[in-house]
Amino acid sequence: MRPAVERATRRRDGESDFALCVVEGLSRARKSLPCRFLYDARGSELFEDITRLPEYYPTRVEIALLEAHVGEIVKDLVGGGALIEFGSGSSRKTEILLARLPRLSVYAPIDVSRTALDEARRRLNRLYPTLNTRPILGDFTHGVLLPKDVAQMKQLGFFPGSTIGNFAPCEAIDLLRAMRRTLAEGSALVVGVDLKKDARVLIEAYNDKAGITAAFNLNLLARANRELGATFDVSAFCHEAIYDPVNGRIEMHLVSVKEQTVEVLGERFQFRAGERIHTENSYKFSIEQFSELAQAGGWRVGSFWTDASGWFSVFELRGMDEDSTAGAKLTAAARSTRHSG
Repeated sequence: MRPAVERATRRRDGESDFALCVVEGLSRARKSLPCRFLYDARGSELFEDITRLPEYYPTRVEIALLEAHVGEIVKDLVGGGALIEFGSGSSRKTEILLARLPRLSVYAPIDVSRTALDEARRRLNRLYPTLNTRPILGDFTHGVLLPKDVAQMKQLGFFPGSTIGNFAPCEAIDLLRAMRRTLAEGSALVVGVDLKKDARVLIEAYNDKAGITAAFNLNLLARANRELGATFDVSAFCHEAIYDPVNGRIEMHLVSVKEQTVEVLGERFQFRAGERIHTENSYKFSIEQFSELAQAGGWRVGSFWTDASGWFSVFELRGMDEDSTAGAKLTAAARSTRHSG
C-alpha cells in the first residue's frame, strides 16, 4: 500500500465517506472514484435528464417491458404484501407496479440516503394517499433486517434500472446474496438487466450529443469542490466512455486534458495530460451470463422478458436452496474470468 493510501484509510474525526473515498481513490496508481458518488442532488437531476435522451435506451425499454408484463410481475402481491425496493426508486418505474397493487400492505424502499427516502415517501404519498410507505434506512449491499411485521409478509423485491451492472461480477453475486438474506423465504426478486448489443449503440448511449452524460460525470469533480473544498478545474477534464469487449462493460472516465495538480483536504495529487479517473463500470450481460450470476447469488430464473431488439431484460428470480447455491457459485467462479463480449 502506498503511503498516501495508508493516510487515506485512516478516517479523521468528522470525515465523510465521500472524503475518505476521494482521497483514497486519487491516491491509487490508477485513479478511480466510486460511481455511487455521482448521485448527489445535482447528479440525480442530470441522470433524470439522461433517461430522457434519444440515445439512452435502457430507461424507455425497461419501462415498456414493465408496462407490458406488470400483471405477471406483481402476481404474488395482488392479495396484499410488501413491495421491497432496493434503492429509493425511480417514480416512473415504481408507479407502474403500485398502480396494479391496490391491496398492497406496505411499500418499503431501502436506501442509505435519508433525503432520498424522504423524497420517495413524499412523492408517492401525493400520488397514493392511502399507501403505507415504510422507508428503511440501510445499506442493502450488505443485507438489511426488515421490521418484524414486514418480514412476516409476502414480499416482492424490486431492483430496476440495470444498476446490477455497476457491480463487478463477484460483487454482483454478493449483492444478490445480500438481497436473498433480506427477503423472506419464497420471495421473488425483479431485476433490470442491460443486455449485450452492438458496441456502437452502447457508445452512443453513454456519449450523447447533448453532452448531458458528460455533465453528469464532470459533476463528480464539482461535487468534490463544493463539499470538500477541492481545487479541481472542471474545464481541465473531459468525459470519456468506452466499451471494453473483454470484460463486456462500458467504462466511464474523467480525463485530464493537461498536466495539473489538484488539492483535496490537504493532499496534493498530480495529473499527467491524458491521465484518467475511472468513475463507473456498466456491465452488459447475455441471458445465459446473468442466469449463471443469479444462480451463484442464490437465485434461479423464474421468468424473464426482453424487448424485440434484445437490448434489455427484466428478470424474475426465485430463491434456491443452499446446496444448489453452493454448486452454482463454484460454477460462476470457474467462469468469472470469461465474462467476454
